[in-house]
Amino acid sequence: MKKSYLQKIDFYLLIPFYNNLPGLLHSLQSVQYDTDKYAVVIVDDGSVQPVTLDDLYKHISRDISIEIIQLPCNKGITIALNTGLQWIRQQNDALFVARLDCGDTCSPERFYHQVTFLKEHPPINLVGSWCIFKDHSTDIAFRYITPTRHKKIKRGMHFRNIFIHPTVMWRSDAMKDIPQYPDTFPDAEDYGFFYQLMQNGEVAIIPEYLVTTEINHKGISLSSRKKQLNSRIKVVKEYGRNRVLRYLGVLKLRLLLIIPYNLVFAMKRLLYGV
Repeated sequence: MKKSYLQKIDFYLLIPFYNNLPGLLHSLQSVQYDTDKYAVVIVDDGSVQPVTLDDLYKHISRDISIEIIQLPCNKGITIALNTGLQWIRQQNDALFVARLDCGDTCSPERFYHQVTFLKEHPPINLVGSWCIFKDHSTDIAFRYITPTRHKKIKRGMHFRNIFIHPTVMWRSDAMKDIPQYPDTFPDAEDYGFFYQLMQNGEVAIIPEYLVTTEINHKGISLSSRKKQLNSRIKVVKEYGRNRVLRYLGVLKLRLLLIIPYNLVFAMKRLLYGV
């Protein structure tokens, strides 16, 4: 359902979807913002049972503007995201773009804080937040805490993706120079995209837990961990500007390739457990 806007809305919320209607509904029900100032763009990446507006409006307010883009078959996350971004750019009626994944939930103040932050800080291209990672089947959870200012984020990006994908919001204007996610980093397209935004403007993290991110043991980050780590190595090699930090970042990622994920997860629980 597309509304006609006399002026720009604050943001589009981009959500890729694939065979997870309960997760999508859980995520949408957590979003709180003025319904006339944002819209949702869902890219259905070839689901067996395509999502429909009727599926959604049975559970959420019909005042929320939703655009569903159906892909004819499963194309993968990068194509799904870029399809959504292409549609958003064509509308040219939103100040910002935000992200959320099916199953992840937002605090009530998330979008109010991020929109206000970007409006009050014009040099900032991209803003994220701290988040909580949670396994809903076991209630195991841990905090994801990062640097908050551009200079320290720039250093930290050599070692990890400071920006957790479902926590981010960026300026639509930034897509004039960076129109889409790069397709050369399988399962780490967001890392490359955020690096590019960082090199074309300042970035920041709001030091609040504004998103709870679902730990999905069938998700991309776990099932394709080695491919993702190799892609992250490529990202750091391509975009890392400090030679020493680039070397150390690649070394860390190569070590993660040989360390079992269960051990990494146990260390996160020990150090950052809620």
